[in-house]
Amino acid sequence: MDKRVAVVTGASAGIGAATATALAGAGFEVVLGARRLDRLRRVADSVGGRALELDVTSQESVDAFSAALGRVDVLVNNAGGALGLDRVDEADLDRWRWMFEANVLGTLRMTKALLPALLESGDGHVVTITSIAAVEVYDGGAGYTAAKHAQSALHRTLRGELLGEPVRFTEVLPGMVETEFSLTRFDGDTARAEAVYQGIDPLTAADVAEVVAFAVTRPAHVNLDQIVMKPRAQASATRAHREK
Repeated sequence: MDKRVAVVTGASAGIGAATATALAGAGFEVVLGARRLDRLRRVADSVGGRALELDVTSQESVDAFSAALGRVDVLVNNAGGALGLDRVDEADLDRWRWMFEANVLGTLRMTKALLPALLESGDGHVVTITSIAAVEVYDGGAGYTAAKHAQSALHRTLRGELLGEPVRFTEVLPGMVETEFSLTRFDGDTARAEAVYQGIDPLTAADVAEVVAFAVTRPAHVNLDQIVMKPRAQASATRAHREK
């Protein structure tokens, strides 16, 4: 019998790469999508998966990616991210536009494109990686939190609209995870990015990937709707205990 196929976006590093690894270990055939094709191929080779270039902010790229697929059983919407920590009154509209394109419209494009195949599989599963920023707000974070709130609303709406169809929906909302996330947010400022995790033992990409793998390997009648996960030392987006 053919292996079940899992598609992971934003899979060239961080949570996406770790999720591809975890799903391959769980017996899935994995298709990895991301913009950085050289890095993507290295991850794909390490897990025996298939690398396809993908920019979720481009409909043309999503269409080409989708056309290269056959069977799809699982879609992990992981691509996205944050840019900057601008106050609302100092908002950079280009940064906001990218965050909505990557997090919200990227999830929309991918889910819409792959839903027919997911339904045809007879037991499809859409996992969307949002953030605790989907349920919280903080100063300087309006662009990102607004995008994540919208992404979460999109995902949760699908749960109702496709009720009764052979497809499940799981939203994973991580707190502080040490990946390239902060490095990207702060335009490559390594010192500023490292300071985010100083004095705390954050989640790792593998921690999140393990939860995704658990969710998609439950029996078909079990739907894990939302999974919020944070480091033990983090209470909220703005409150954490840091060792001195």
